[in-house]
Amino acid sequence: MSNGPFRTFRMVLFTAGLVGLLSAQTPTSAEAGKQPNIFWIYIEDMNPFLGCYGDDTVPTPNMDRLSENGVLFEKCFAPAPVCSPTRSALITGRMQTTIGVHNHNSAYNKGTPIFLPDYLQGNTLPELFQQNGYETFNQGKDHYNFTYDRTKLYTMQKVEKNLMAPWRELENKDKPWFGQLLLWGGKEAFYEDITGLNDEDRLPLAEAAKTLPPYYPQDEMMLKYWAMHYDCIKLTDTRVGEIMENLKADGLLENTIVILFSDHGCYMPRHKQFCYEGGLHVPLIISAPKAYEKQPDGTRRPDLVSAIDISATSLAYAGIEIPEWYDGQDVFAEGFKHDYLVSAKDRMDFTIDRIRTIRTPEGMKYIRNFMVDRPWMQLNYRHVRDYMIHMQELFDAGQLSEAEARLFGDYRPAEELYDLNKDPHEINNLAHDPAHRKQLVALRAQLDNWIKETDDKGQYPEDEANLRYTYERWGDEKCINPEYDRFRPAVADKK
Repeated sequence: MSNGPFRTFRMVLFTAGLVGLLSAQTPTSAEAGKQPNIFWIYIEDMNPFLGCYGDDTVPTPNMDRLSENGVLFEKCFAPAPVCSPTRSALITGRMQTTIGVHNHNSAYNKGTPIFLPDYLQGNTLPELFQQNGYETFNQGKDHYNFTYDRTKLYTMQKVEKNLMAPWRELENKDKPWFGQLLLWGGKEAFYEDITGLNDEDRLPLAEAAKTLPPYYPQDEMMLKYWAMHYDCIKLTDTRVGEIMENLKADGLLENTIVILFSDHGCYMPRHKQFCYEGGLHVPLIISAPKAYEKQPDGTRRPDLVSAIDISATSLAYAGIEIPEWYDGQDVFAEGFKHDYLVSAKDRMDFTIDRIRTIRTPEGMKYIRNFMVDRPWMQLNYRHVRDYMIHMQELFDAGQLSEAEARLFGDYRPAEELYDLNKDPHEINNLAHDPAHRKQLVALRAQLDNWIKETDDKGQYPEDEANLRYTYERWGDEKCINPEYDRFRPAVADKK
């Protein structure tokens, strides 16, 4: 496949050792004319704090078993630290910043709809599957940042009863299917009435303290919410087990590729909506039956993978040609390798921001903050959460350490540089360290080149009508950024 325009990721020859693991020669049922089902278990707001990822804080036997019967990717990263840009990227196969669907919740404004480029019209991922004989469904949410006709994307629109086995309600059961099933994941924490966990099932705070990152104060409030995320993971694992049992009961395990992943990290500050590891590092497990196996069960992949690769890999499993303009690639293709990965943060609901990050396979990570006059912790949906109120009170009282207080400062540096091998929590910014000057300059230039080559749409002001809609939706109290000033009554009346 030739490189398309604005190729996000450059492909080079992979190491001989990894190529040796790839069993592309294995004949698949798709090659014999029988296409497999492709099933995404799409989890919300969950970091890879799983047993199979080396974290045994809570038992995760079902996801561990899935990894034992598949391939685990240790370094998979989301294209954005929030759901709608990530979902938009995966469903189109393109980096959200390249096609202008990068601002969170930007599809709600029906007055100025956002349309996909012409080459993507009729060619979203589920439509590509349909063109090749597949039924399609999405049990959960779409949350795409563009205008679309859902009836064209999914052949089954609604699941009535089989929430944990939506394939049972497909009208045509003789055709293969591409399906997505959403699990609440980390969001279970805010639905305590439906979690199904008794008090004795919850993680003790003393156990949560063992993994609490250094950017949170070690007190009861923060431990409570950190423990709740582990409780969510434990419950999610139970749901994964139920789904897999349903596939087994229906005789589908031998003809279904299961791909389990999360859209971004957990709900805590410095995770979701942040371009740190807590916001971008996600689990990715691909489990295929023997007839479709491309690497031995139990394989652990240490190479860089973008969540956008999931889309291309899904097409490849079905024997469908990957479009030339796809940014993601088949993770099992010979020569697969990312020289670097880029992730992006833009407007989050009413909070206007722009951050880009680029990482290398060697573990160096560069972050560029374009709006340095704004604190990391701008006003956002979290400010009503008791843990955020608590941290703000501690900050105001001068009771936070430097690492804990960083999010509440009045400004942020233009550049950040971290050695993730030595500093996985991204505490020590090396951007001004002379010893790392060469790496800083190289990554800075690499990001500049990426912005230019991909025509990163975040560099342009957002459409005024969309901004106005956002302002009218959220109001003065939340729309505090200066970009909204033109819409405030006191300003508008003077014009």
